[in-house]
Amino acid sequence: MASYRIRQYQDKDFDTVRTLFARGMLEHCPAWYRHILRSARVQLQLLVLFVLVRAASGFWLLGLGAVALALVAIWLLVRAYSTAYVRQALSTDLADVRGTYLRSPHSCFWVAEAGGAVVGMVAVEPPEDPAERAVALELKRMSVSREHRGWGISGALCGEVLRFARTRGFGAVVLSTSVVQVAAQRLYENQGFRRVGPASSSLLTSLLCFQIFRYRCDLPGPAAAPPR
Repeated sequence: MASYRIRQYQDKDFDTVRTLFARGMLEHCPAWYRHILRSARVQLQLLVLFVLVRAASGFWLLGLGAVALALVAIWLLVRAYSTAYVRQALSTDLADVRGTYLRSPHSCFWVAEAGGAVVGMVAVEPPEDPAERAVALELKRMSVSREHRGWGISGALCGEVLRFARTRGFGAVVLSTSVVQVAAQRLYENQGFRRVGPASSSLLTSLLCFQIFRYRCDLPGPAAAPPR
């Protein structure tokens, strides 16, 4: 059986968790790109582009070239959006992990360690929605290195968050994940989360067929009101 342990974040983990998060997020770019290209709307738009350029120029090759340029542009947009998201995280909460997650009784940050190396991470804090803050905590920054997936680390990290929330009197844990993170969706559903509310997206992500799903896990049994 694979051996690992989960412990609270330490300052020595700073560079590793930032790298782990960045790699984990950017590796979803190919899946997002494929998701876009499978969209019937995008396929129709590419076909229309080909027909228009072919009709205007009279050359099949120019039509194909226009489609190829569009495919490159879509990839660059996907990569740019993902990189911007990573940079935002690295310049906000992950720029001061201790200050963000370890100075409040209702937040925490854990890492999974195997062979002396940090191979996984997860955080929890009060959600931004004021209506949820009184009853729920939010799971954030879940990531496990590609080489250590299948060890049960993600489930163990998720379980740590659920126990943390329960012992502090909260009745639920919420989280957000993207449409292309299918493995993450399965993990959360196996842990008792259910999808709630409509998928959300911005104008840009709507154009790129990208949606964010909101999940919620109601914790069993009566929960005391969390302290203020």
